[in-house]
Amino acid sequence: MGNEAVMLLWAVVMTAGILAGESKYMVYNTSQGIVPDKLNVHLVAHTHDDVGWLKTVDQYYVGSNNSIQAFFQRWWRDQSEAMKLVVKKLVNSGQLEFINGGMCMHDEAATHYIDMIDQTTLGHHFIKEEFNVTPRIGWQIDPFGHSAVQAYLLGAEVGFDSFFYGRIDYQDRAKRKSEKSLEVVWRGSKSLGSSSQIFAGASPENYEPPSGFYFEVNDASPVVQDDPELFDYNVQERVNDFVAAAVAQANITRTNHIMWTMGTDFKYQYAHTWFRQLDKLIHYVNLDGRVNALYSTPSLYTDAKYATDQSWPIKTDDFFPYADRENAYWTGYFTSRPALKRYVRVMSGYYLAARQLEFFKGRSKSTNTDSLGDALAIAQHHDAVTGTEKQHVANDYAKRLSIGYKEAEILVSSSLACLCPLLNVSYCPASEAQLSQGKNLIVVIYNSLGWKRAEIIRIPVVSGDVIVHDSEGKEIESQLLPLVDTYVSLRNYHVKAYLGQTPVQTPKYWLAFAVSVPPLGFSSYIISNAKRPGSSSTRSSVHTFHTSESSAVEVGHGNLKLTFSMDHGKLTEYVNSRSLVEETVKQSYGFYTGYNGTNDKLPQNAGAYIFRPNGTFLIKPEEEVSSTIMRGPIIDEVHQRINSWIYQVTRLQKGKEHVEVEYIVGPVPIEDGTGKEVVTQITTNVDSNKTFYTDSNGRDFIERIRDYRADWDLKVNQPVAGNYYPINLGIYMQDAKKEFSVLVDRSVGGSSIVDGQIELMLHRRLLLDDSRGVAEALNETVCVVNDCKGLIIQGKLYYKIDPRGEGSKWRRSFGQEIYSPLLFAFSEQEGDNWINSHRPTFSGIDSSYSLPDNVAIITLQELVGGKVLLRLAHLYEHLGSTDVLVQRPESLTVNGLFNIRLVIGEDKDLSVLTNVELKKVFPRKKISKVAEVSLSANQERSEMERKRLVWKVEGPSKRNDAEIRRGRPVDPTALTVELAPMEIRTFVIQFVSNPASSI
Repeated sequence: MGNEAVMLLWAVVMTAGILAGESKYMVYNTSQGIVPDKLNVHLVAHTHDDVGWLKTVDQYYVGSNNSIQAFFQRWWRDQSEAMKLVVKKLVNSGQLEFINGGMCMHDEAATHYIDMIDQTTLGHHFIKEEFNVTPRIGWQIDPFGHSAVQAYLLGAEVGFDSFFYGRIDYQDRAKRKSEKSLEVVWRGSKSLGSSSQIFAGASPENYEPPSGFYFEVNDASPVVQDDPELFDYNVQERVNDFVAAAVAQANITRTNHIMWTMGTDFKYQYAHTWFRQLDKLIHYVNLDGRVNALYSTPSLYTDAKYATDQSWPIKTDDFFPYADRENAYWTGYFTSRPALKRYVRVMSGYYLAARQLEFFKGRSKSTNTDSLGDALAIAQHHDAVTGTEKQHVANDYAKRLSIGYKEAEILVSSSLACLCPLLNVSYCPASEAQLSQGKNLIVVIYNSLGWKRAEIIRIPVVSGDVIVHDSEGKEIESQLLPLVDTYVSLRNYHVKAYLGQTPVQTPKYWLAFAVSVPPLGFSSYIISNAKRPGSSSTRSSVHTFHTSESSAVEVGHGNLKLTFSMDHGKLTEYVNSRSLVEETVKQSYGFYTGYNGTNDKLPQNAGAYIFRPNGTFLIKPEEEVSSTIMRGPIIDEVHQRINSWIYQVTRLQKGKEHVEVEYIVGPVPIEDGTGKEVVTQITTNVDSNKTFYTDSNGRDFIERIRDYRADWDLKVNQPVAGNYYPINLGIYMQDAKKEFSVLVDRSVGGSSIVDGQIELMLHRRLLLDDSRGVAEALNETVCVVNDCKGLIIQGKLYYKIDPRGEGSKWRRSFGQEIYSPLLFAFSEQEGDNWINSHRPTFSGIDSSYSLPDNVAIITLQELVGGKVLLRLAHLYEHLGSTDVLVQRPESLTVNGLFNIRLVIGEDKDLSVLTNVELKKVFPRKKISKVAEVSLSANQERSEMERKRLVWKVEGPSKRNDAEIRRGRPVDPTALTVELAPMEIRTFVIQFVSNPASSI
């Protein structure tokens, strides 16, 4: 409902009186509707002004407004009641149409599906509240490639009847033009199939008008000069141009309806020049009679297409990667500005948890999560989280997130205690304070997931003489790991940047211990000084090996063991004694040099958008660099300095069967005058046969085949960049025996360029602009006082090797834990005063209940008036079925064979129908009403389904519609929600009474 979505000046039909003064004797007839037996040219007037790109969102709007609302919302709140009445009349008449309706036009590659839902919900709520309108058209004309999740989840599931977009691969576009398949029925979900399909259309040439029909006051296109008494009278010439362009588009489009997107970036700044020319064109084209021109909207165009009763080609999967010409793959932005991408992801998980605490505590008008929700919504914009904005705009997005976090922190703090926003860089004042005599540190840990979590946590401490107890006074096993110099220097640098001064003291250790936290609840732990010698936490054993040594070192707890070769080869033996998986793993680092195409015939540099490598360079470990092994009862770590600007820790934790890799990369050196894109490769013996799988916005997994596209014969001109895909959750590959999975902590780009190998791009620092409008090199620096250096990235990735068919449970369950990390809060206790005056443990749901392993609560939010918004998501896919021949007993058949149909799912146990008991989710409240609503909660689900257009498709379906499952309606007595694989169901719940409840 921001800039692109609602500042679209749809078809304000001019009356004769408005324009009568422009032509002395001429009255223009613009009232034409659809003519059934002619080619109908739907003129859709629109503008496109990003919520931040070259300027900040404030600078675009007014230059001084510091509010966070999107553009139309800002404008609306500044208007008089008289103007609001005019706008409402235009909306009611269909002359002004809200499409998309989100707070922004979000990206589709670097965004997580929960964020996409949240930002769309905010916009749809505003439109419903102010205009009582539910948008029915998707309008994603500018994102740089398009996702399957956008098509089905943020398309069909929010009640859209169609979805229009602009950017698809130039080779794909050419083929679709020749086949008249720019417009399709898109089935983005393998699990939900036709039940969530949508009519979708790509414009012939992005989202521009046809050449020669741009009418901003300073545009070069010829105007319609229709006064015969003046020079340059050109009515027939302009009509001929119009007809020729219309026929050309009709030749690549099915039916007798075409859409002209009359506008582009920053147009209609002086709207009169546009509508003056459009009025003339409609008038004279219709007098000519060869085609029919009319003011239209995306809804009118959609309805006209539907009325033709045409069958449409089916589209599955997605439109990634996107290239707009040869050697120009827009796959670099999958990783651009990795620090901002991480910040967005951290705030997203925090926002989910904060809304839960807001519900448990009771919503307050003065202290709430609204500011963070607004900031996160704008951060999903396709020039925000993408990293394709100017540096000062990226800083502005981060600033807004910080302000939103601080406001939400007041709410969270009042529920739990003081939090530590810099814990990721080893800074936490509460835990670093010397524990004074008689005082203890209380650690409160909140779990925003619907199942119990047992995890290892780490917090920095100054003293090694500490001991940990749970809330019942039982001593907890703990371990101290020394804080290495690399982390200390990084920590002090960032703390100085954050606080403006160097911290007074530096922690010496990480304190690690196991915690158990109930679903939607918290547990408390007490850290105190050890009262007697030998009773404190176990100190890690530390051993250092030089790269010149040929030692092999084994680390690990329980089932998973890694054996490291300490020489330069860095080969690792991976052995899981439970699953009997044994594999050789080699992790390495490298970089691509950013291409300098300045002097080429067709210049194309690498830049913020575009990944164009100029050679691959392996980063070899520097000579005589040491590796340090830390071992203890809870955590084993292998520290390796790869070179002067890459440091890595490989970590194994007690009770876990995956490998955690923490990396520090930067500043990326540019002294040689070349930009670099840093990658890590993890190589195995998995026989992947060019095939791998990447997630779609953290939701469905899509099969990728190297150098191949399902929709057209790919001409390979960039074998690396053209095989990169966006990754929000993870990437995996498999062969007949094994699955190798890698999960990430933020949006990154990745691929499998070599069989058996997964490659992730971690950091980008480039020195040239790639000529896509931002006009600035992606060269991020951080300045503290007068010390400026290139950006340093700290992040994590996780990998696991499973027997074939067993990897999805880890990807889905642990992936959800990565998105929703445990939330820490701290308080100081003197004696037993805190424990005696606070609830040490809490669960928001029934103590005997937890959500099924295949379900997550992705929204639990108190609405105005005490109602509650609840979203439940099934985490697993149901992939369809297949016919197989099976041997039958000879006594029952002649030839011994017969067909059976096997249902295929991600997981044999979890890709099934499941149930959630609402009475146990809300044990302290009595539910009076449960209303199922659309995904964006702006209409009843039943009403949305009743209005849904059912489109015809060509040929046989790729999926038997009879196999598609949906959960049944909720019985008002049993109050059990049924969820089918990949289904997300949204409810507005009312309670008999809703008193504020403290936690």
